[in-house]
Amino acid sequence: MLRFAPSPTGDMHIGNLRVAIFNHLLSKQRNEPLIVRIEDTDKERNIEGKDKEILDLLGLFGIEYSHVIYQSENLRYHRSMAIQLLHDKKAFNCFCTPAELDHKRDVAKANKKPFRYDDTCTHLSADQTIDNENPFTVRLRKPDKAVVVDDLVRGQSSFEPMDVDSFIILRAEKFPTYNFACAVDDMLSDISLVVRGEDHASNTPKQIAVRKALGYDKKTEYAHLPIILNESGKKMSKSDEVSSVKWLLEEGYLPSAIANYLILIGNKVPEEIFTMEESMAWFDLGSISRAPARFDIDKLKFINREHLKRMDDKELSRYVGFADEKIGKAAKIYLEEAGSLKELRSKIEPIFAVKVIPEEYKESVDKMREIIGSSEHFDTFDALKSHIMAESGLKGRQFSKPIRLLLTGAEHGPDLDALYPLIQDYLGEIIK
Repeated sequence: MLRFAPSPTGDMHIGNLRVAIFNHLLSKQRNEPLIVRIEDTDKERNIEGKDKEILDLLGLFGIEYSHVIYQSENLRYHRSMAIQLLHDKKAFNCFCTPAELDHKRDVAKANKKPFRYDDTCTHLSADQTIDNENPFTVRLRKPDKAVVVDDLVRGQSSFEPMDVDSFIILRAEKFPTYNFACAVDDMLSDISLVVRGEDHASNTPKQIAVRKALGYDKKTEYAHLPIILNESGKKMSKSDEVSSVKWLLEEGYLPSAIANYLILIGNKVPEEIFTMEESMAWFDLGSISRAPARFDIDKLKFINREHLKRMDDKELSRYVGFADEKIGKAAKIYLEEAGSLKELRSKIEPIFAVKVIPEEYKESVDKMREIIGSSEHFDTFDALKSHIMAESGLKGRQFSKPIRLLLTGAEHGPDLDALYPLIQDYLGEIIK
């Protein structure tokens, strides 16, 4: 069993989407189910409707999963397993106040040392615990030996007991911390492989420690994906507009192209342009670079353009407001200038919009409108051009600029000989 575990606290970003895509591919390759676990225990940060938005995006990208779990529904298991750990003396009640812990953190910082819990409450007697009416958290006793993590991307690493620490598993409000809830949920779902971003790498030894303390012996594999850097070479954050999957879709990048790009970056691939389905034949976690991948919007635009070229003509026409394969073919002509659906619409829409004609060309355009409106149908632009020239006497700049403005709404653009046969059926609407 594999899992994708997003939090409903904001827009899905490309790092999360890459994790979802990789989980989908590996689920298919390994013939193991993929579940979606909505990690909604942080009630204050949850945003209403974000869970549905996440699931809708997974559907849009063709990411298949067997079922959805909400982490908050497992709260009774989190609490009962914390009680079990206390009973087995593998966890202990901690009565240290937030102020006391903050002071100890400040001291560690002043000494330029990482803060580690000093086990103040580790050896409290039963009487000291029972008679203490102050709020308490529950901490897992730090392991007695190093925790080894075998990572399918990063290789093997070892974490000493002090690095794992006696960390909190249940807050004073009796809600689980992230690492405890995550470890218990992975155990309950019998997760065999965890694929996630490398920002979670430091959480892994703690989650392994939880499962070992609970007597869960099944080995869980891990793969932590390198971070994605922005174009400045810094870690991409939510403030980077391009990090939002929603923004990329609104800008007109196809799901197939975004998936292609996220599989491509930091990876050794046999070809540059492919679909997610095609990548299943060769996708391998072992080929993922350990180095961070840099996001390049120009590269994504190139890939998007290639996917637009592959698209069925009629389907493409729908994205620009039609259901006509000829308009789809016309749109593909503009792919020399456009790399996204948003840019493509900005080229196609002026063809059918009311034309804004510069004063110097208005007289010529009016003549052309009149001639075209009263003429028979012409199959080629060359025939239309010869007829207009003969009837109007226009030539040179007074012909070439006005005819392009009248037919396309722009002063520059693709060869009209190629474009005209694809838009001629709409000529009456175009010249209005």
